Amino acid sequence: MLGVIDLPTYLAGLVLIVLLPGPNSLYVLSVAARRGIRAGYAAAAGVWCGDTVLMTLSAAGVASLLQANAVLFGIVKYAGAGYLSWLAVGMLRAAWGMWRTRREKTVHEDAAPAATDERPYRRAFVVSLFNPKAILFFVAFFVQFVDPGYAYPALSFVVLGAFAQFASFLYLTALIFSGTRLAAAFRRRKRLSAGATTAAGALFLGFAVKLTLASA
Repeated sequence: MLGVIDLPTYLAGLVLIVLLPGPNSLYVLSVAARRGIRAGYAAAAGVWCGDTVLMTLSAAGVASLLQANAVLFGIVKYAGAGYLSWLAVGMLRAAWGMWRTRREKTVHEDAAPAATDERPYRRAFVVSLFNPKAILFFVAFFVQFVDPGYAYPALSFVVLGAFAQFASFLYLTALIFSGTRLAAAFRRRKRLSAGATTAAGALFLGFAVKLTLASA
């Protein structure tokens, strides 16, 4: 169909890959839990735009270039790992601050989201570009389902990309509404909030290590 090879296999693999935990989904969930539905969708929009860039690069042949050029792949890999590590350190510092103030009353908690200078869309966009799961998906998996003999390969990439974005939309929407339900519990229980933020920071460090160990 439209130059797409073995669509059922692609869809099955897509569902499994989307459901695997990664920095994209974790960040969207974190933003939704801390700042609500609107901020959650801002972060999700950053993910979708970042994935669109990766799809476009894959269609343009950059995926093959990364596979063939170990130096270029290494630059992308370590830059992404560095950014994920920076986010992880920020989360762990925030968690430490929560642990230190966990016994204080929560009268000022409602003002906390307004004081932050976090930009969910921009951060999610960069996280998406350096997401090890997304990079490996578009480099190693995505291109396998495009028929090289089809006259309009760009159309094949559009079809595959549309399915990927639709699956991502459904999944991130579920995470956003789940995150907002967690928000009330986080506001009431500082220990729970601090523990969740610590776990998120540790997971982001894990993602950074995983990206560092990734191979083209």
